[in-house]
Amino acid sequence: PPANQEPYSKEDALKDLFIGEEKYARMAKLLRRKKNLILQGPPGVGKSFLAQRLAYSLMGVKDKSRVTMIQFHQSYAYEDFIQGYRPSGGDGASFEKRDGVFFKFCDRARQDTGNDYYFIIDEINRGNLSRIFGELMLLIEPDKRGADYELPLTYSPEKTFYVPANVHIIGMMNTADRSLAMVDYALRRRFAFVDLEPAFESDKFVDYLVSQSVSQERASLIRARMLSLNAEISSDSRDLGSGYCIGHSYFCPVTPVANEEEWFNEIVETEIEPLLQEYWADENANKVNTHIAKLRGE
Repeated sequence: PPANQEPYSKEDALKDLFIGEEKYARMAKLLRRKKNLILQGPPGVGKSFLAQRLAYSLMGVKDKSRVTMIQFHQSYAYEDFIQGYRPSGGDGASFEKRDGVFFKFCDRARQDTGNDYYFIIDEINRGNLSRIFGELMLLIEPDKRGADYELPLTYSPEKTFYVPANVHIIGMMNTADRSLAMVDYALRRRFAFVDLEPAFESDKFVDYLVSQSVSQERASLIRARMLSLNAEISSDSRDLGSGYCIGHSYFCPVTPVANEEEWFNEIVETEIEPLLQEYWADENANKVNTHIAKLRGE
């Protein structure tokens, strides 16, 4: 790799992530075969953390120029993603045609066919997908990559466009967002789906906490209590289910913990409790209080 880029291997990724080698190998294989992958899971399972490291490890190097990350939202449109007319500024109300982020990304990848490119979309199910992808819904299919399938674009009928074979798309989907309809069938067919679960069971989780100055005893307590809370959420099949489990990243401090008691209580109070209140809004208030008391070990 070039001097300014550090190499990044599968081993590096496995060291950084709380997943096993088997799961990693499965994701890598699906991305190579299907070219489009969706990581789905509840909040806090580290979807974006994983997506980036998966891309770097498959490229073998931390090359930011070949990985782009964006986030979909309700007002995200084809014009932002592919191409469209935008006000050109100045006093006159004139418009100019501008290329969107995915259009430019495919252009870069087309000029560098020897290297793989990764386009990461956070909250992929928040956007209106058929509106954002337009005719690209066809072109992102793994067997429709390349110049043989090029199509004219909505705003450039005179020119043709195709998605090169070295572009891979990784989407992330939050399974606990009640405001979203299911992802439409057209997109389902074009992506492989992988479920990510909270990693409280993983030994790597406890090791990580210990490396951030949390005592082994506290780390084991967090693990046991969160596993039992998640079991409760999973078994609530009427309102919740496993798609609403609470992820491990709530308890993954970025810097060493000075006072573990204070750190733990703050997370429970300001992050876990509001989430449970949202989950069990219709139940009696005691339900949330009971679970919070169990978490605190009261």
